[in-house]
Amino acid sequence: MNPEQGIRVAGWLRRHPLAADVCVAVFVLGGVLCATVTVYGHGGGEGFGKRHLAPHTLLLTVAACAALVARRRRPVAVLAAVTGLTVLELVLGSFSYDPDQRSTAMVIAVVVALLTVALRTDRATTRRAALLPLLVLPPVAMVFGTRPWYSSDNLGVFAWTALAAAVGEAARTRRAMFEAIKERAERAEATREEEARRRVAEERMRIARELHDVVAHHIALVNVQAGVASHVMEARPDQAKEALAHIRDASRRALGELQSTVGLLRQQGEPLAPTEPARGLAVLDDLVDGFRNAGMTVSVDAPAAAGHLPSAVDLAAYRVVQEALTNVQKHAGPTATAWVRIVRTGGRSAPELTVTVDDDGPVPAAGDGRPPGRDAGGGHGLTGMRERAAALSGRCEAAPKDGRGFRVRVILPLEPPHPDAETVTAARRTCGWSGFAADPAGRHA
Repeated sequence: MNPEQGIRVAGWLRRHPLAADVCVAVFVLGGVLCATVTVYGHGGGEGFGKRHLAPHTLLLTVAACAALVARRRRPVAVLAAVTGLTVLELVLGSFSYDPDQRSTAMVIAVVVALLTVALRTDRATTRRAALLPLLVLPPVAMVFGTRPWYSSDNLGVFAWTALAAAVGEAARTRRAMFEAIKERAERAEATREEEARRRVAEERMRIARELHDVVAHHIALVNVQAGVASHVMEARPDQAKEALAHIRDASRRALGELQSTVGLLRQQGEPLAPTEPARGLAVLDDLVDGFRNAGMTVSVDAPAAAGHLPSAVDLAAYRVVQEALTNVQKHAGPTATAWVRIVRTGGRSAPELTVTVDDDGPVPAAGDGRPPGRDAGGGHGLTGMRERAAALSGRCEAAPKDGRGFRVRVILPLEPPHPDAETVTAARRTCGWSGFAADPAGRHA
């Protein structure tokens, strides 16, 4: 049999444990019977087949080996049965064989059963189960076995049973050690895969936010300017040309930001470009001018925009203003008035950046229908604001004002803590779809 065939046979036996146990039982039966009929060490009468085989020896040997078929399912019970049959054979053999021809070969079945107990059970069970053959078989073999009592056959009974228990315990311990190593490796691999999935989900969410902010803002401006151009095309062509110029500028800026965002996905290895689009409060005036060109009145009070801000806070504040003004233009109309205020709060102990965007647009009361121009479909504007705030350990408030208008306020710590995995997960749940859908005014872009 070549090695490949041996591997196939071993694999088949692992898949069919009952067949493997039958093979072991047949092998032990052949070994015991061969050892029983063999005489050695007694002058010229030694050799195979020199000892007669008593009927009780054959029956007890077959019974003991048949019990080995169930050794995996009932290891302790099989050990007790095989030990009892061996003791009975030693007692009956003292009447069937001469003192110098008595055999202890059935101990082979006991050794196999005890080895199975050590492999299939724990250490305490193995020690208790090993006491039966260790305390019973050696004395019985010395009294009823080969004469004299101190012969090697009788003393070997104790050595073989003790060795079976020790080898089985060592093999079980080694297997348990490998199982523990395998489990730790699988757990580490699962943890790495989970971490990779989490990072992919975070990156996908970040890119989705950026794409939404870029597309929603610029497409809203293009839509308004296209409407203006269509309305005044014949009556005031100069104003239509101005609106088309604004459309061209807005689309160019949108393409530039899209290229900056999508370009991150094309890089191999460590990115050489910044991991966020090059936007911030430094270009706040350009953002506001785009809305003003569309007809909206925007007042800006941003003393904190001139100072140094962490890059993540700077980008988040810019995106919040961009999304809030886009919502004002979409839901309140291009003729609405908006007020943007960006200030530092919290003092020196816990400095924060507070971004507030108010407008005077109409807000539907509870149970009323939406006024013209209010999109009834759900979007992701407020969800993106809440996610940005939560990612920086900040908070986002969005609700109708008393009387008329809507207010968005985002507070961002300037020295945010480093959240652990549980904090990030809780923040995601906080800014999830449930809070977004429950917004009373339905102000989501």
